[in-house]
Parts: sequence; C-alpha cells; structure tokens
Amino acid sequence: MRYILACMLTMSSLLAQTGVPRPHVWGLAHVAFRVSDLGKTGAFYESLLGYKEPFSVKDSTGNTTIAFVKVNDEQYVELFSGDERGQGQLDHFALYTDDLAAMRSYLVVQGVRIFADIHKGRVGNSFLTIRDPDGHPIEILQYSPNSLTARTQGKFMPDSRISNHITHVGIMVNSVGSSMKFYRDILGFHEFSRGGGQQPGWVDLQAPDGSDYIELLPFSGVPSAADLRAQNHFCLVSADVRKMITSLQERATSGLLTTPLTVQTGGSLPPRTNLFDPDGARVEIMEPVSGLSTSGTTSP
Repeated sequence: MRYILACMLTMSSLLAQTGVPRPHVWGLAHVAFRVSDLGKTGAFYESLLGYKEPFSVKDSTGNTTIAFVKVNDEQYVELFSGDERGQGQLDHFALYTDDLAAMRSYLVVQGVRIFADIHKGRVGNSFLTIRDPDGHPIEILQYSPNSLTARTQGKFMPDSRISNHITHVGIMVNSVGSSMKFYRDILGFHEFSRGGGQQPGWVDLQAPDGSDYIELLPFSGVPSAADLRAQNHFCLVSADVRKMITSLQERATSGLLTTPLTVQTGGSLPPRTNLFDPDGARVEIMEPVSGLSTSGTTSP
C-alpha cells in the first residue's frame, strides 16, 4: 500500500511539474556582437545611426570591454571587444520576461539545459543563459528597478536615431524542424510568415507576448565567417526606408558608410536595405511587416 501511495504521489508531482505554465516572453532585449575596435563601431552607431551610449563596462585597467548602445528603454545593442575570430559576428541575443525564476522552473521541466544559471549581470539585471539546437546562446533576463537600464529610463534616446525599435534578429539554423520544436513548442513563439516554398529561405516566428520576432535562416554545411557576418543579423524598423537612406547618406562621413545603400523590394517583404558595421556585421532596416499580431504586446 505504501509503495502504491508513493507511486501515486510521484505521478502527481510529475503531472504538476509538466503543468508548469510558461511565463511571459515579451520580446528582444538586446543583440550582442564581437567587434575589433569599439571606437570605430561606436562611431558607426553614434555618428551614422544617431544612437547614444548610456553606460559601459570596463576592466580593471579602465579599458571599455562592453559598450551599450540604447535603442529604446527595453532594447540595446551590446558591443563586445572581441578577438580575430569573432569580429563582426553575433555573440548572442536576449529575450526578456517579467518572472525569471518561474521561467527557469519552466525551462527545467521542458528539459532545456541551463548553461549559466540565474545571476546578476554587470549592469544590474538578472539573467540566465540557454542555447538553441544550433548552439546560439540566448540570454533570458528580467529588468531590475535598481539596474543601470532602469536609471536611464527615458534618457539617451535622441531624435537623431534612425529607428526606435529592433524588430527581429535573424539566425542561421541547420534544421527548421528542430528550431520550431525549440522556439515554437517550448518558448511559445508562433509562425506568421515564411518564404522560399517547400525549402524555406526564411521562417518568421513572433514572440508569444510581443511583436518582436526571430527569423530562421536555413543553411546546410558549415558556414564560413563571412556567411555568419552576412546572415546572422538584426533589423531596425523604419516607416520610410527611402527617406532614411537619404538621411544616412547625408550623415556618411569618415568612411562610416562602407557600401552603397539601395532599396530592396520583392520576396513578399516590405522595402528594406542593408548596411554593415566596420567589421562587416549586417544591420537590416525595413519598413513594418504585415501579419504581426498586436494583441498582448504591452510589456511591463
């Protein structure tokens, strides 16, 4: 009888665990890149794109190791002082939630490995790190009211910014099926668009509780460093890409604009263009896409 009771209690516990609800995933908190020269890349974001750096992280000698470029109160571009192998490559991206402890419990129940457990980052926000099936590091963070991001709320957002929102991050994936199981079935993202027929050229997955999305870019084989710089990217929204290109061309000084800007159309996508940071990392700028749900997109 005791054995049966113990089994029943164990089964009940397991059922309770598998019923753990998924906490909110509001959207993209930041994208992070390895850069060879923080000064040059900082000028690219400030002088050309019009952003400001509200704070940075320095080492024991006073040298900046991470620069934070503010897009809006919830979104940043993080620039890491990198090495020869990592220049211009996406280091990681981050999603944000309003209950990190509950998110950890949910991920553990789902069988997701926690590569770095909950800890407080150097700007004061707590986060954990997981990886998707292709090994892309993903931080999940919760904004703290005592962090540097909180202290700069409403500041360092000049009108000179070419955009006030990171709409998506694009990542190369080897298997769309494996990625869908991870992003859709576990994290709760939902597909709203794809292109390329039966062998998709891209698949767009919207965050469950916000309008930001992840763009899956299928590939086969081993990507080169050039492929990683060109394909892994993030996208800024612009209401009028043509007008924005004119503005960028007027600001283009000291070689910050390394390639001509042209408007791209077609592929069932809005008008868009691409520019590249000093290390060749791609920044896409695109007009708003259709098909995005706007319900439940108000973050805390």
